[in-house]
Amino acid sequence: MNVVTRFPPSPTGYLHIGGLRTALYNYLFARKNGGRFILRIEDTDRERYVPDAVESLIHALNVVGLDYDEGPKLDGEGKVIQTGDRGPYIQSERLPIYQEHANILLEKGAAYRCFCSKERLESLRKQQEIAKLTPKYDRLCSTLSTKEIEQKMSANEPFVVRLKIPEGKTVVDDIIRGRIEIENKEVDDQVLMKSDGFPTYHLANVVDDHLMLVTHVIRGEEWISSVPKHIALYQAFGWDVPAFAHLPLILNADRSKLSKRQGDVAVEDYLDKGYLPEALLNFVAIMGFNPKGDQELYSMAELTELFDLTKVNKAGAVFNVEKLDWMNGQYLRRRTPEELADLCAPFLAAAGKKADRELLVKVCAIERERLAKLSDIVDAIDSFLALPDYDSALLIWKKSDAADAKKSLEGALGHMRSMDETDFRSIDMVEASVKRYIEGNGLKNGNVLWPLRVALSGRSASPSPFEFAWALGKDETVRRIEHALHQLPE
Repeated sequence: MNVVTRFPPSPTGYLHIGGLRTALYNYLFARKNGGRFILRIEDTDRERYVPDAVESLIHALNVVGLDYDEGPKLDGEGKVIQTGDRGPYIQSERLPIYQEHANILLEKGAAYRCFCSKERLESLRKQQEIAKLTPKYDRLCSTLSTKEIEQKMSANEPFVVRLKIPEGKTVVDDIIRGRIEIENKEVDDQVLMKSDGFPTYHLANVVDDHLMLVTHVIRGEEWISSVPKHIALYQAFGWDVPAFAHLPLILNADRSKLSKRQGDVAVEDYLDKGYLPEALLNFVAIMGFNPKGDQELYSMAELTELFDLTKVNKAGAVFNVEKLDWMNGQYLRRRTPEELADLCAPFLAAAGKKADRELLVKVCAIERERLAKLSDIVDAIDSFLALPDYDSALLIWKKSDAADAKKSLEGALGHMRSMDETDFRSIDMVEASVKRYIEGNGLKNGNVLWPLRVALSGRSASPSPFEFAWALGKDETVRRIEHALHQLPE
């Protein structure tokens, strides 16, 4: 079997984190099995269509590195083009195909025209609710004679095309969930073609999956209830049914479905905050699937090699931002200070802050172990760019006093002035020189290093004074110590 998977987002906004995981799992399964991965845009719901959403979706997939073999892509000018032999890959461009297949179902008696008004359908729904029945169409129009249908069509009465759900039950062996059985009597006669000539998701999805040779439908568990409708369509057309795998939901901390109300849900939101694409992919990959219990960080090559749909969890996975921060931090630590500086620079520019390249590289080297995301550099660099205001009392170490702090800083200032510029070439060199001074003069580390740290950073919690001195250089280090001395009383 030539494996073919697809990711079919609707252009209703940005790429959702759940959508990213669905796309990733389809990608991994196709790549592991030497198959093809398709992007298809399902834009038949025109009321929810958002302009430029297609471009946004494609851009997001490009940024995270999920390349696909067929489907809409962006050219050098950012315009949507389509590649592949089974397009168009945008459903609104395939309307004649859906109409043709709806007619086939009508001819076979597997579907029927429904002329019921919105008012009648609403009244029927209310009556069923009062009677505590499952809301579904009562098949009134399925009994219309050919003559009655022709008369209504001649009068230009609007109609939809409905699927006639067969009797019995639907059984499917889901790759993730095992055997699923649904009684067909619980399933509504789904609308396949709307009165405006656009198909619903159900018809378009099945027709496109068949024509695009999709072998495995990997999607969210919210579509399980639609399985009987889709299998009924495959059987009505006489087509082979693909394999199904329904993924668990991604949940908020309170185990509700991940939603904007409780935090960011768009991939772009996380990229804009400075989460690395590879970290985001790793994170969503193991929300529901972790091939090794003792490992959390995986390369794309490892995920591809180890991916197994049968080992995807059935239960929903909680979106844990703290874990994402930890994981992203691990990926940031793998970058050189120079690489981090390149990645951080746009975040500083967006915040209106300027730092020369040499300083930014040094700050990245210092802060690399502390960054959870690239945007953290915006706050982290502040005390390197300019000394913040601070209370002079902060300069005093524990039980010592202002006089001791002043004496310690005067001694440190004298030593810093005596140091050669070459002594500032590395953090280790600065540290070695300052510690020789402390030991040589029989001083205590805390009494010297605490006021020195505050003098250079203006903060009680900061990188070490050695790191600051290395990043700032001799002249700025001396200037900041002099400034601190002026804060202390004579």
